[in-house]
Amino acid sequence: MSKNVIRMSEALADIMPEEYIELVETSTYGKVDRSWRDIGESKDLIETHSLCAGCPESLGFRYIMASLPNPEDTVMVGSTGCTSLVFPHIAVHNIHSLFGNQNAIASGLKRALEVRFPDKIKDVVVLAGDGATVDIGLDMTLQSWFRQEKITTICFDNEFYGNTGGQESGLMRKQFVAKMAPAGKQFDKVNLPQIAIDSGCHYVASLTTSKPMRVEKVIRNAVMLARELGPTYVQLYTPCILELGMQSMDGINEMKSAEKKGERFEFFEFKTDAASALIDKWEAERNERKEAKKKAKKEAEAKA
Repeated sequence: MSKNVIRMSEALADIMPEEYIELVETSTYGKVDRSWRDIGESKDLIETHSLCAGCPESLGFRYIMASLPNPEDTVMVGSTGCTSLVFPHIAVHNIHSLFGNQNAIASGLKRALEVRFPDKIKDVVVLAGDGATVDIGLDMTLQSWFRQEKITTICFDNEFYGNTGGQESGLMRKQFVAKMAPAGKQFDKVNLPQIAIDSGCHYVASLTTSKPMRVEKVIRNAVMLARELGPTYVQLYTPCILELGMQSMDGINEMKSAEKKGERFEFFEFKTDAASALIDKWEAERNERKEAKKKAKKEAEAKA
């Protein structure tokens, strides 16, 4: 990784906006083991957003941004929804697709990037809500998995249409009553993680955004495995506290409740044998880097 994509010309430094100068100075681009701990110190990790106060999607978006292994060479593809309000604030190339066709856009984009930059790693990451992923866009979601497109699909699961008033979605849980679904859901929540497995995804995870270290690990695995093997899928519970009638600080407790043992968002992770082997290899490499850093620090302290 490097800062080349955001580095500014020294000749223009005196007229560049302070905001951009700060972005370059604090960016995590070029940091090998960047993580969610950089949030709050690095301007590229969504300093501000226009979502509701306490929105779990804002947490999820920040954790995803901090977990991208190759941010300067990543393109994110979004769709209509609350996330549309965040994409203009992020320091990563992104495309806004039509509602539901995000995986089709991502498929073509990934193929074009491989032709245009055959010697560079270019990651393509889809981020959309449950309406775009499992309802309106399900056909294009599944077809990208069937074709083994090397992209990562992330679904922000609100369990209803949080952006347009609380209509029922395929991921709404059974018997749940929303403002615009007064009769309640009549069938079970669509098991999209299992469908993803059956459709050929090499890595599938379902979780909430309450535990940043877990989200970071899952996102990094999903993106890196998509490069090597094929499609990966992550489903993140991001409850709409506004539509649920909760206070701004209630989102974390709602997610923790949903991830308890036996609940619908108890942590789930699927890995093919090939994916498991790669994850073990990368984990060993990360541990080696950590040990090398510790050793270097001790040697520096001894010399001082």
